[in-house]
Amino acid sequence: MSQQEVKPWVIITVFKEDTNINDLQRISPQIQNLVDEWQNKGKMMWSGAFNDNATGMAVFEGTEQEANEFYSKYDKICSGMLEYSMYQWDAMPILSVLSR
Repeated sequence: MSQQEVKPWVIITVFKEDTNINDLQRISPQIQNLVDEWQNKGKMMWSGAFNDNATGMAVFEGTEQEANEFYSKYDKICSGMLEYSMYQWDAMPILSVLSR
């Protein structure tokens, strides 16, 4: 696969046990700005929380370089407060289908 190929990606996020509401309130606007920046480029992202109120997921499409840049910015915002990982999601290219 070429690095320029657009692929689906997923970021899974879990609150650390010692994360407090003040930390979350502080980083929420920064995360929203990051998502807005992504969407202002005409790219789609789906995100939301699971019903455990501690885990969230964001699904988006981009090249490997774009995904790594997004993840790097996310890491700078969330480091120390949340646990998170990014994966290439090749199970179901749902965003490609829906964007047509």
